[in-house]
Amino acid sequence: MAAHRKSKQSPLGGSAVRTAATLALASAATATLFEGSGHADPRPTTAQVRAKVDRLYEGAEVATERYNGAKEKADEARAAFDRLRDEAARRTERLNTARDALGAMAAAQYRSGGLDPAVQLVLTSDPDQYLERAALAEKAGDRQAAAVTAVRRELTAIRQLRAESAGKLTALRGHEAELRRQKAAVVGKLAEARTLLARLTEEERARYEAAAAARDGHGTTSGADGSSGTSGGSPTVRADRSSGGERGPVTAPNARAAAAISFARAQLGKPYVWGATGPSAYDCSGLTQAAWRAAGVSLPRTTYTQINAGTRVSRSQLAPGDLVFFYSGISHVGLYIGGGQMIHAPRPGAPVRIAPIDEMPFAGATRVG
Repeated sequence: MAAHRKSKQSPLGGSAVRTAATLALASAATATLFEGSGHADPRPTTAQVRAKVDRLYEGAEVATERYNGAKEKADEARAAFDRLRDEAARRTERLNTARDALGAMAAAQYRSGGLDPAVQLVLTSDPDQYLERAALAEKAGDRQAAAVTAVRRELTAIRQLRAESAGKLTALRGHEAELRRQKAAVVGKLAEARTLLARLTEEERARYEAAAAARDGHGTTSGADGSSGTSGGSPTVRADRSSGGERGPVTAPNARAAAAISFARAQLGKPYVWGATGPSAYDCSGLTQAAWRAAGVSLPRTTYTQINAGTRVSRSQLAPGDLVFFYSGISHVGLYIGGGQMIHAPRPGAPVRIAPIDEMPFAGATRVG
């Protein structure tokens, strides 16, 4: 019967089948490996790494200025909240004083029995004495009414202060959340840049640093201590011969501009640190803010607010002390010193230095002071 036939045996035994399967899997894995290797991205060149790192630094600077703006708003909201809280505490103290006075009056009335004035007149044996006491009672009533009014006034003021405080606290929490977001953006972009740079060989890193130094104006003439060729306190600025700018000394237009330049010169060589405003480190807008503060002029914190802090001037009208801005998003600023050059805090790893203004896309200029 067909049902009793033996099934046909495989020409390969069990061990042979397993061996064949293993070889097939290994072959497939090898093929996949070679296929993946064949499509792997080529190692980026130094120029490509530099371009990507530059984009990351630019993005980090945009995030830094947003962080600076959020921090400025958070500081303002915190100060306003603290003022409201202090005012509410003072009002509460006055409220308690008014309540105590009102309570004392009520207690005095209770002790006197609180008789109706007409009844007191009937019961008194001396009408003149009654009238004198009635006048005093009327004055006491006036004081009591005033105390009640004071309590009501303080209660109303405290309610308003608490409502304002709640609004300021909500705004403060929103600014603090924005601070955290922008900080994460800055830290992330800088970490990615460091990772890219760490992949370079020593030779590639040397080429990168040389190109970055040339771009950032590191070749500008300076003393051994990082100061420029001219005196830190002098309003005269000499153009670097490699900048392609004007030659000879350039004089600051006024004492304040000279003071701002003098301060900026004294910061040459100090490190760039995002969010820093001195005195040991700066970011770009922190440096310009500190320089003009030393000259007696208060500037806002960020690049995109500093550009509106004075009179706009064209590139052809630049004078020493002007603020010069770069990139379409107004994310970088330097202090113009004449001769086509500026003092600025370039980026992480590049200290405060003198550089030509044509090293970055020029976006505008503002004259302050």
